[in-house]
Amino acid sequence: MSRRGIRRQRGRVAGPWVLLALVIVLAIAAAIIWSGISYLHFTRTPLAVRTTGQTLEIARGEGFKDIVRQLRGEKLSDASPLLWRALALRLGVANKLHAGEYALAPGMTPTVLLENMAAGRVVHRRVTLVDGWTFAQVRQALQKAPKLVHDLDKLGDTQVMAKLGDAGVSPEGEFMPETYDYVLGMSDLDILKRAHKAMQAYLAQQWAARDTSISIRTPYQALILASLVEKETAVPSELPRIAGVFERRLKLGMKLETDPSVIFGMGAAYTGKIHKVDLETDTPYNTYTRYGLPPTPIALPSPAAIHAVLHPAAGDALYFVAKGDGTHQFSATLAEQNAAVKKYILDKKH
Repeated sequence: MSRRGIRRQRGRVAGPWVLLALVIVLAIAAAIIWSGISYLHFTRTPLAVRTTGQTLEIARGEGFKDIVRQLRGEKLSDASPLLWRALALRLGVANKLHAGEYALAPGMTPTVLLENMAAGRVVHRRVTLVDGWTFAQVRQALQKAPKLVHDLDKLGDTQVMAKLGDAGVSPEGEFMPETYDYVLGMSDLDILKRAHKAMQAYLAQQWAARDTSISIRTPYQALILASLVEKETAVPSELPRIAGVFERRLKLGMKLETDPSVIFGMGAAYTGKIHKVDLETDTPYNTYTRYGLPPTPIALPSPAAIHAVLHPAAGDALYFVAKGDGTHQFSATLAEQNAAVKKYILDKKH
């Protein structure tokens, strides 16, 4: 066979292999292009968020595969785990996702979700403890707080205070009334620990700067008296004046005669009104039948009430009566007080 024939034969043999190789290359290129298109579509397609306020909860210990499985299980995304893995690798977050509760919003993309999870941008919720609340009301508020672990359900009041390192102390008045942030996984006991620590710190700071001429001798007595002042008025400017009345009555050996303490001592027997028989029925909290301070605070005192009892307003008033508009009429003598009671209470009943 001539050399020209050999070359023609080789050409005929080589042709199909070249074609096959070309097909393979084109197929690979098409697959790469399709994968790229699928990846771009995945990263730009919003998650299937159904409602405003929807969240995603990632438990401690969950790995990347678990998280993707959860996203698919909750029908937030039907993308393959490979696409999620590719995105996580590109963002450099595959092994950096934090447990917690994450907010989901309409239009949120997988990229934004993974970035939030890598940065630990978890949902922060709030619960407010209100000044003037009893500990029973504090318990109720914590019980209603969403996504908060409820450890208090298993603890009585005595056990709660033991957990806080104050065994034997009543929980009444022991917590700073303010708004507390919390995240998924925190418990109601965690909130109380922060509130108790805040109250102790504020009370100590205020006690160190107190007016040393006052009759109150311990920080706990200040907490008790502040709770009485807190319950007597909702007008901040009156707090020092009412504290001044109580301070003078204590120094003169007079009974405090404050209705809120009587009501607290009545417990469940109080139905919204206080009667003469209630004022005459002795309990440890009846300041009409007993001298001095009640045994414990009766509510959460505000920082302003604590400051007021440690810096009471000067004056000669020994009495006050509600005027019906939220404020009080202050009197220096019993005759003035009786006249004020007649004007603001008795005459309005007729």
